[in-house]
Amino acid sequence: MGVDREALHACIEAAICAIPAGRTASYGEIALRAGAPGRARLVGFVLRTGDKALPWHRILRADGRSAFANGSDGFRLQWQRLASEGVHPDNTGRVQPIRAPLRDDMDAEIWNPDPIGAPKVRPQRPSSARRSPSPSTRNPACHR
Repeated sequence: MGVDREALHACIEAAICAIPAGRTASYGEIALRAGAPGRARLVGFVLRTGDKALPWHRILRADGRSAFANGSDGFRLQWQRLASEGVHPDNTGRVQPIRAPLRDDMDAEIWNPDPIGAPKVRPQRPSSARRSPSPSTRNPACHR
């Protein structure tokens, strides 16, 4: 059985919309949240072709850099929008992870935002401890 492309794109858009102002996520993290681990390039495709109202500026490469060419109009606009939300690159042009919390349950991510005053930086798990969400905690509408 094939994947419903429109449903997957909608899940990616929902995961992008769940990133609160002042936080960032990588393309790979969005793919994981949407139930498509390893499909970071698909996230980029959805950002290019999908709803133009998405908070696209909150999505960065895994190393914290913009995917736009340094100095391009897109690059400048992305950093302007991030700066307006209090996110600033370091002296290497990277944003140190101020990542939105990665929860296994996308419904909880969307409908139960962090409490007021919660820390914006989550401790990073070692890469060996990262795992995909278990099928039992996934939103069935977004994970077919």
